[in-house]
Amino acid sequence: MNNVMKAKSSLDVEFGPLEGVLLLDKPNTISSNAALQAVRKLFGRVKAGHTGTLDPLATGLLPICLGEATKFSSGLLEADKTYEALVGLGMVTTTGDAEGEAIFRGDTAGAIERLPHVLTSFLGEIEQLPPMFSAIKYQGRPLYEYARAGKDIPRETRRVTIEDIAMLAIDGDDVSLRIRCSKGTYIRTVAQDIGEKLGCGGYLKALRRTGIGTLHIGEAVTLDTLAAATPEERAHWLWPTDMLLDKLPLVTVDAVGALAVMQGRCANTADDRLQGNVRLYDPHGEFLGLGSANGNGLVAPKRMRAHRVSVPLAAVASLT
Repeated sequence: MNNVMKAKSSLDVEFGPLEGVLLLDKPNTISSNAALQAVRKLFGRVKAGHTGTLDPLATGLLPICLGEATKFSSGLLEADKTYEALVGLGMVTTTGDAEGEAIFRGDTAGAIERLPHVLTSFLGEIEQLPPMFSAIKYQGRPLYEYARAGKDIPRETRRVTIEDIAMLAIDGDDVSLRIRCSKGTYIRTVAQDIGEKLGCGGYLKALRRTGIGTLHIGEAVTLDTLAAATPEERAHWLWPTDMLLDKLPLVTVDAVGALAVMQGRCANTADDRLQGNVRLYDPHGEFLGLGSANGNGLVAPKRMRAHRVSVPLAAVASLT
């Protein structure tokens, strides 16, 4: 992917306000929403949204969609996530992480030797009980509000998938893990469950998100770097909006088709075998939006960018 937004075409597209995807390296101690608002301020209060909350104590990859890119953020919400987690063995806390108070201390003798076998038991689809210190809503309020009030709310287990879990380093009773998992996986619960299976207890000491789908933390920028940059330099950290849909098939429509989909009508495609969601582009390679192909050579618009497409008068006449 190119770390610069696509240049606008003077031939057939008129662009609206600033848009794109910022890959932010979120610092700890601030919430995802606070990070979002800081980015909005730096980019002139443009409409924005993030693609998956990180706990305040967690750091790492937080994609933020600006402008029209907010329409296409659902793809990253569904994508697998990769984390580096520091798990402390020998203790259980009230919150499951380093913010809580110790409520159990266990003997870690032999725990490290048994750990590889325990980790393999987490691979694949597992049942996970969401923690009380989470943003899941119960009667309109997040669970963490009940937890802070000392109340325990009954929760149902959820099925999540651990694609990969591996040890990165060991330092005494602290173990660094790399975990690739499905959306909705609570890493603090993984840490607690590891400690429970070892019999000594465990809690999450630190967490860093390093990947979402094909995106990697190495491509991200910090708030400090953005704050020190000029507006022009900040714009170069924006990725093209269509990177949010890069796993979908690409469909190019002609000038007449571009006008049709931007007006909410179906367009002809060159491939009558395509079915399902597709990325739509005009003849000059500009991204138009998300479409749905029906397998009969037609594509219908589903979610389009807000810009105007102009076509030759002769082409418009052909529509009448």
